[in-house]
Amino acid sequence: MGVRVVRPADRLPDVGSGAMAREAAISNRVTGAEKIWVGYVELPPGMRSAKHHHGEAESAIYVISGQARFLTGPTGGDVHDAGPGDFVWVPPHEHHVEMNLSDTEPVKMVVSRSTQETLVFNVE
Repeated sequence: MGVRVVRPADRLPDVGSGAMAREAAISNRVTGAEKIWVGYVELPPGMRSAKHHHGEAESAIYVISGQARFLTGPTGGDVHDAGPGDFVWVPPHEHHVEMNLSDTEPVKMVVSRSTQETLVFNVE
């Protein structure tokens, strides 16, 4: 196993949340990675994810384009806005919702997790 270049056509659909579409790019199935998961995420205009968390995994999100809003906290009342060039860190077990603030442009993001497991737990 050596260096791999993963092109868009090589990415595999992964577990999403609500209207959010996730594709695995660096994962065990795609590259043989064992300790990290990195993927491409897109949220259509005006849409949001379901309320969810990623178990014990830490998540790092890089916003490529679009305007995202992250709702966190016990009631979803903590608001964090992020745009192109911003990084967002989501700690383990943190319930969150990603929203697209635009009605015309998708939010495009790169997500990295500290575990290879597909940990997506949608909550009420």
